[in-house]
Amino acid sequence: MIDKIAASVADALADTPDGATVMIGGFGTAGIPNELIDGLIEQGATDLVIVNNNAGNGDSGLAALLKAGRVRKIICSFPRQADSQVFDALYRSGKLELELVPQGNLAERIRAAGAGIGGFFTPTGYGTELARGKETRQINGRGHVLEQPIAGDLALIKAEAGDRWGNLTYRMAARNFGPVMATACKKTVATVHRIAALGELDPEHVVTPGVFVHQIVLIERQATQAGGLQKVA
Repeated sequence: MIDKIAASVADALADTPDGATVMIGGFGTAGIPNELIDGLIEQGATDLVIVNNNAGNGDSGLAALLKAGRVRKIICSFPRQADSQVFDALYRSGKLELELVPQGNLAERIRAAGAGIGGFFTPTGYGTELARGKETRQINGRGHVLEQPIAGDLALIKAEAGDRWGNLTYRMAARNFGPVMATACKKTVATVHRIAALGELDPEHVVTPGVFVHQIVLIERQATQAGGLQKVA
């Protein structure tokens, strides 16, 4: 019987090796799998390469992983914002390597890995420092740069609901990078707020098929305060 439901976050992440490339879903604070990030900190893997749209907010979540000294390199498109003090301090002190990737290129490089594409040419970044050392080509009279796929060892994503086969649905903007990351990694762990019975999830609503998911962990939904208003995460 296929049952991908893990008893705990710790069980799901126990085999994460040092030096792993870990893709973490999320766009800003939307769809960040904070419980999985906290579990990775507790698990102890180090010398990690992190792939995320951002480089952490405040002192929690991804920022806490950086602050713990577990990350060697981060690949992202938007590392600096008003509360990116952890990233700023590490990067300026030379303790963290950064590979800056335009957001569309980041998504497509991850998708290329999942689709088995060896690389692609894009006009984004051509003629800038981001194209330094990369192959370029003129296509239909426009300059393009060759970008390589980004594959990972582990994807950590936040979903809304899942069944024991690993089929996943998402909640609104929390969907963002999670589905494409799940296709590009050797192992995918997802948190869900609800375990659905087999057949309960409409196949037309399943965004990430279970074939791309290895373990899911049930997490209680938390209510947080933002600007005096309550919201759910």
